[in-house]
Amino acid sequence: MESPPDRTPIIDAPAARSGGLTVPRPGGLVVVTIDRLPAWMLSAWGATWVSTPSLDSLAGRGLIFDRVILPVSEPLGILQSLLYDRAGASLFAHARALDWPATIVTDDLSIIESLAGRDSSMACVEVRHVEAVAKATVERDEKRTNLSRLFQAAGHLIESGGQRMVWCHAGSLGLSWDAPNSFRERYIDPEDPTPPAGAIVPQFSVDATTDPDLVVGSRQIFAGQLTLLDHQLGHLLLTVAEAEKKTGPWSVLVVGLRGLPLGLHGWVGCHDEFPPYSEAIHLPAILVDAGRRMSSQRYGGLVIPADLGETVAALLGGSVSPLCDQAEPWRGRSLMGLLESWSSVPRDRVIATGQGGAAVVTPDWHFVSSRTSAGVETASGLFAKPDDFFELCDVANRCPATQTIFAEALLSIRPDAPHAAWFAPFREGLCTAQGS
Repeated sequence: MESPPDRTPIIDAPAARSGGLTVPRPGGLVVVTIDRLPAWMLSAWGATWVSTPSLDSLAGRGLIFDRVILPVSEPLGILQSLLYDRAGASLFAHARALDWPATIVTDDLSIIESLAGRDSSMACVEVRHVEAVAKATVERDEKRTNLSRLFQAAGHLIESGGQRMVWCHAGSLGLSWDAPNSFRERYIDPEDPTPPAGAIVPQFSVDATTDPDLVVGSRQIFAGQLTLLDHQLGHLLLTVAEAEKKTGPWSVLVVGLRGLPLGLHGWVGCHDEFPPYSEAIHLPAILVDAGRRMSSQRYGGLVIPADLGETVAALLGGSVSPLCDQAEPWRGRSLMGLLESWSSVPRDRVIATGQGGAAVVTPDWHFVSSRTSAGVETASGLFAKPDDFFELCDVANRCPATQTIFAEALLSIRPDAPHAAWFAPFREGLCTAQGS
């Protein structure tokens, strides 16, 4: 890949030397985490029929991560990997070192309480709870929606001028789809069947007897909810732009926390035991560096949420972790090299585990092993990447050796060796995706 042209940082802010890299210090930081936000339903990741202009604009100013993959499906573990660096310091600790006031704005207080229960230092962080309400009917007024109330609260904090770090966490995509009908209607053609009414998040299995119009209608409704999300995110980013006039450019990270099955693999709605297909474990992420380095670029290598956390910590002056850690590959690696010189040691795999099974994800393959809660395998599949974006064409019968290598790697996982599959020597013997 040809290296993008060098970009000189446009801010005159203090800089830190960290791991041999010069890190332009941002004027502030906004982290937006959105649970149940799948990459495949966003236009920046290929869903051109869904309107998300604010995310598209943010992508034009930042670095898009094409393949952020979840190693675990438990949300608390995901957030911990995002918020804590290898040394155990949280992003809030780095903010305090800069004398930055920091606040959490969330509609899911339980997840914050769980984090605080494991880290006494979070007792000093202010938390604003904007309760998300489970609803049976949609709202008529956009301002009354769960997402609007949450992002308005975060925006007011930034407008007050007293905050330099704001973490906004949205959990309502898995609770209620309450966008006004005007958001939904733009995705429904006159000849389309009427989609399901109401704001209740659908939960149903998909098989040969399922009405396909029900699946399509659910996606149309969710697309409307995503457009509402994008609209509210746009308001928040405009508030950040105003704050930057006084403090200098901020860094912004927007990242999904978990995906959401929408009928590609037998289920619509939230499902803790859903197998680790990309519907559930492929997340969107956009990082805007305060120095505006590598804006409008895409990184196609495998990334885990912990990598993003390490990178943001480095932007705040933390130490830069090794680009390639052979000892503990499941831990985060700073991606500062991408911002500095478009250099990175790519991951050769991500191992994903959860209640519904396990997966081996490589640059060329996605192998899924579906399992019951008792650990009994119920199905498996091998899918060529990047061509089979949605994992719809199982090629295991054409590459049985590759299937066996990945299956044996997952079988090496034991309670006393939970990370064994990260070391399994499966490079040799794999057929190429092109040869499949």
